[in-house]
Amino acid sequence: MVTERTRWMGLAVFLVICLSAGGLGAIATTPEIDGWYRTVTKPAWNPPDYVFGPVWTTLYFTMAIAAWLVWRPAGFIAAKGPLVLFALQLALNVAWSWIFFGLHEPGWAFAEILILWTAIAVTLRAFFQRSKLAGWLLVPYLAWVSFAAVLNFAIWRLNWPS
Repeated sequence: MVTERTRWMGLAVFLVICLSAGGLGAIATTPEIDGWYRTVTKPAWNPPDYVFGPVWTTLYFTMAIAAWLVWRPAGFIAAKGPLVLFALQLALNVAWSWIFFGLHEPGWAFAEILILWTAIAVTLRAFFQRSKLAGWLLVPYLAWVSFAAVLNFAIWRLNWPS
């Protein structure tokens, strides 16, 4: 039997997992903000650098809550499919930072973010089937990654046009 304490511990675990994923991405990203990323041409509509941290932190929190809402009613075994999808998209999320910022490969990062977008959309659908709120909590994440994909494409084409 799952106790109330266990349920809240589950939320803590999902928060640690999601924020750790953000931290792993930040290892590749942070040093490049004032380095390589400063040197690339960006579109005029590129948000200021200070926007990205709070947006991503908020998204990692909402992702954790969404995963917790899917896990909470019956545990991991009952929600294995959606949670495996969630783990896959989270791994792809981290990989994008390493490809774009760590390897300085916007073209490959664009290809990867298309896969990430698809993984998020599939996860969102699976989450909606388990919890409407969990599904809705992933909508801003999909929207932001949609924007990030367009920005990634623009940066790639502005800097490597051929």
